[in-house]
Amino acid sequence: MMRPGLVWTLFRRTAHVQRKKMAMTVAAIAWGTLSIVLLLSFGEGLKRGFSRGSRGLGEGIVVVWPGSTSISYAGFPQGRNLRFLEEDVELLRTVVDEIGLASAEMRRWGNNVVFGRKSLTKPVVGVEPEYGELRNQIAQPGGRFLNERDESLKRRVAFLGNDLAGELFGDTPPVGKTIFVNQIPFTVIGVMQKKIQMGTYGGPDANNVVVPLSTFRALYGRRNLSDFVVRAKAPAQTAAMKQRLFQVLGARYRFDPKDERALQMWDTLETQKVTQNISVGIELFLGVIGGLTLLIGGVGVANIMYATVKNRTREIGVQMALGARRVYVLGPLVVESLALTAMGGAIGVTLGAGIVHLLAFVQSRLDSEALKFMGAPTFSPGVALTVVVLLGTIGFLAGYFPSRRAVAIQPAVALRYE
Repeated sequence: MMRPGLVWTLFRRTAHVQRKKMAMTVAAIAWGTLSIVLLLSFGEGLKRGFSRGSRGLGEGIVVVWPGSTSISYAGFPQGRNLRFLEEDVELLRTVVDEIGLASAEMRRWGNNVVFGRKSLTKPVVGVEPEYGELRNQIAQPGGRFLNERDESLKRRVAFLGNDLAGELFGDTPPVGKTIFVNQIPFTVIGVMQKKIQMGTYGGPDANNVVVPLSTFRALYGRRNLSDFVVRAKAPAQTAAMKQRLFQVLGARYRFDPKDERALQMWDTLETQKVTQNISVGIELFLGVIGGLTLLIGGVGVANIMYATVKNRTREIGVQMALGARRVYVLGPLVVESLALTAMGGAIGVTLGAGIVHLLAFVQSRLDSEALKFMGAPTFSPGVALTVVVLLGTIGFLAGYFPSRRAVAIQPAVALRYE
């Protein structure tokens, strides 16, 4: 049976004989571990930043614009421009079972928004109450998004983007105040929480004035929608929902359901998948670079273990001649290799985790949109597990191959070795 005390004694003897080389090897392992911890932590932060940014527009939503037909159908020529009405969204809610949430949207540019002596030119968006959840527009504490009573009573209430609220009100609390949109008074009922938004189709949400769709329609006399936003009950139903949109609207507006140009769709679920794949690819690339750096340290460990085998050749020969089993020879060498790797790994992980937390703290204090978009470096459990697996694998292989060479030596040859 392999005794821990004996393994420790052999390790100390090797450390005493090759202390300089061993110190350099531990430093190389520590440097390699530090590199991979930093690279993987930056990759993890970037991945989380991408994910957070892609969800800023809305999670799993499909934005639909009217297109123009490209196929002649039922006696109608190609090239017809389509226009959506509010009733279309109501029809889709009724007949398309896959739809979980839906909201019509009307947009108007170049509106004069005034509070006190401040005057800005901003877009106004008319939407239904479901829009807030669909587009991830969450109100700051003390405020709220539009509700059903706002819509049914055509209230003149407004939900402001956070940047617009900051420009217009400064340090004054906006909720409850009256603003004028094209000289028409609106009461501010909420301000959007700050969010990272990677995708947009009408400018950043932070600059918009959002009002009930019924109010928008009454004020501006519009009937045609700019677009509508839908989300399936479950992500797996998104493809079926899109197919049903073509079928139902194709029957209503008399176009071929296979005519892909009749409806213009932005499926954010597909965009989020692409973004996720890109971020995983970047993380893998950074991990490979860090792994190669760590491999250099592993080669150093293997060199030490080969030297150790060479120094103990006669000792190993005696063990083999006395009938020692292979595991008794293999075990101590592999354990010594793992111990060297663990020492360097512990130093590298400790330094790396400290630097990651320091950088995350510094980033949280800096008001930089670029840094927030990239995401704070994160030493996650996944990063820790990857580092441990890599260190364990390299430490084991660095000890295993020299050990195999040791047990392959014939006892008679080993006893004659000088």
